[in-house]
Amino acid sequence: MATTRLIKHHISRGETIAQSMKDRFDYGKDPLKTRGGELISSYMCDPETADAEFLLSKAQYKAITGREQRRDADVLCYQIRQSFKRGEVDPETALKIGYDLAMRWTKGNHAFFVVSHIDRPHPHIHVYYNSTTLDYTHKFRDFLGSARALRQLSDRVCLENKLSVIISPKLKSKGAFKHYGEWLDAASGKPPAFNARLKTAIDACLAEGPGNVEAFLAALEATGFEHKRGRGGVLSFRAPAYGQQRFTRLRADTLGEGYGQEEILAIIEGRAALPAKRRLPAGVGPTAPAPSRINLIVDIQEKLRGGKGPAYERWAKVYNLKMMATALQYLQENNLLEYAQLERHAAGTVDRFHDLAGRIQRTEAALKRNAGLRAAVVEYAKTRPVFDEYKARKYSRAYLAQHGDEIDAYRAAQAAMRELLAGERLPKMDTMKAEAGRLAAEKKALYTAYRAAQKQLRQAVAVKGNIDHLLGITGDSRNKEQAR
Repeated sequence: MATTRLIKHHISRGETIAQSMKDRFDYGKDPLKTRGGELISSYMCDPETADAEFLLSKAQYKAITGREQRRDADVLCYQIRQSFKRGEVDPETALKIGYDLAMRWTKGNHAFFVVSHIDRPHPHIHVYYNSTTLDYTHKFRDFLGSARALRQLSDRVCLENKLSVIISPKLKSKGAFKHYGEWLDAASGKPPAFNARLKTAIDACLAEGPGNVEAFLAALEATGFEHKRGRGGVLSFRAPAYGQQRFTRLRADTLGEGYGQEEILAIIEGRAALPAKRRLPAGVGPTAPAPSRINLIVDIQEKLRGGKGPAYERWAKVYNLKMMATALQYLQENNLLEYAQLERHAAGTVDRFHDLAGRIQRTEAALKRNAGLRAAVVEYAKTRPVFDEYKARKYSRAYLAQHGDEIDAYRAAQAAMRELLAGERLPKMDTMKAEAGRLAAEKKALYTAYRAAQKQLRQAVAVKGNIDHLLGITGDSRNKEQAR
């Protein structure tokens, strides 16, 4: 069991960047806390000179990208603190777990070093990782929900190492943690979190002016709500994508005044207007939740043979159930009712992905040729008067010595134009500029389609892999023993 915290380190007031990093790193590498430096491990840096290495990487980042943040806004490095339950791990094991956590969190793209401290009754580690990537082209950006993502990753690592996890995290000095919707539910007996989402979705759909009830229901479905009709045609809604299990009836005593079925129908049919206080600002409204990423299921038996424990087995079973449920939902949404259809669908996503990749390469090659040709034409036009004068002077050596650079540039531009045109007629500059604009727009559209196709490819391949595992299919052959 471990708790985690992600900390951003900025420049301390009254100190230089080097002093700020050195002070923080010296605290972590304290010999009294790390058993004389034995409990320190690193990745792509030397803990003794990490402050200088991190500082150098920032200078290289600025030189390569030309980007520089304000002094007070720049993040020098990030720190992860991971504390373990007393008696569950020793300092050496804590160091290995911390290294694994850091490697997964940074994906191997950032240099870091890990220290395990023994100055407290409970083992704990500190990870210091560089905000700049190893290739000096990007920086780590803290994102919304990063603390939760780090805690989930830490829990996963703990389970893999047969450690317990915190089932119900607590806020500091606040007792047992509860989601705000759960807290309201305990106080009122209703699930207002789901009701609030439904009311917001209803208002947004009504603001679009649906012509009839079916259009209204279709708009709600697009935001993630499914519906059913009960006795007497009473409508009920549910958002399974948000985790809602029970349907909520469209009634004023459930959702509030103005949300009864007859009141909603009156607004749809134009017999009543949507109250001004319920009209959302332009561009604001509910959106369907992003679908869960579909990953390949875990071969539990293989992992258990590799030394994983019962805690991992429990996690893997739940994980596999979630992945299979997501895969089946994908099959239903795409109307893939037969295995042959799934095969064709997966193959189609692969073909489309490679087709788009090829079109992008051809478009980029055409853009490169266009840019090179325009640059050669400009250089040719700029240096031609010098060459004409050189020619008029009967190729004078004195003139060549004085204007050699311009003449060489003229000849290079002429050679580049011949190579790029390959016998074709030279188009006008306006034509080339228009073609460059068209190609740039085409490239942008292709990359948008490429990212969507890449996402579809990953989903289709993962779903097919999970279905193959479920049916006992390996390669092109069916596992006859499992089929029986």
